[in-house]
Amino acid sequence: MQNVSFHSLDDFFEFIPSDEKKILEALRKIIFECIPDCEEKLAYNVPFYKRHSNICFLWPASVTWGGVKQKGVRMGFTSGYLLHDEIGYLYQGKRKQVTWRDFTNVSEIDSTLLSNYLHEAALVDQEKAKLKISQKQKNLLSNSKKKKLKH
Repeated sequence: MQNVSFHSLDDFFEFIPSDEKKILEALRKIIFECIPDCEEKLAYNVPFYKRHSNICFLWPASVTWGGVKQKGVRMGFTSGYLLHDEIGYLYQGKRKQVTWRDFTNVSEIDSTLLSNYLHEAALVDQEKAKLKISQKQKNLLSNSKKKKLKH
């Protein structure tokens, strides 16, 4: 399915061609400026960025996936379907949750616009985490009440 298998982010960055690396570096800079407390990790042989859950990823064309043909670097949002995108900047294709934008040159990157999407994606991540905690608390309370009724 994939043409490579990396053991670390260092391995990944050593493999990437210089034209894609320039785009990756510019996008990573924006990600870390917008979400400074995010964790960068390797998943599916590409970098993913997360706090509570995966927020976004960077997928260079040199790391193939199935029969997908792309050029440059794809920046994807894992819960992109929850982002406000009135201008249609992001693509969704046939995906249900993920949205993305492909960049073939650093000059195509609108850092202000991407920053807005990243800030919103970080808020979505925060809200999803709150909902998960709230649901866990409800389940614990419900289980506690059930135990008291049994006694």
